[in-house]
Amino acid sequence: MAKLKDKRREKISVASEIDRLEERRARCQGNLQSAEFRSRKEKLSEKERQELDDEMAIMNERVQKLDKELQMLRGENRKNMLLSVALLAVSALFYYVFIYSEEDS
Repeated sequence: MAKLKDKRREKISVASEIDRLEERRARCQGNLQSAEFRSRKEKLSEKERQELDDEMAIMNERVQKLDKELQMLRGENRKNMLLSVALLAVSALFYYVFIYSEEDS
């Protein structure tokens, strides 16, 4: 199952994966905020309050996990950008050395 997920993710660009994770994080954050609001405003029994606290703890863990994954993907995205800029610079150098210099001769 994990291998299938990894293969699917390989086909997706890093930027779209970042967008997808940011959307998931925003949904989790929204759910967490609504649960916190509910715990403050509603009068809950001890059992309901404990269930809500457990749910909030799970959502906090998910948000932290998504933050770590986003940080990793942003680092990967940064590496890809630097590689693209380096390739562009090398291409421009070759163009200048081989094409532009021959036209001047």
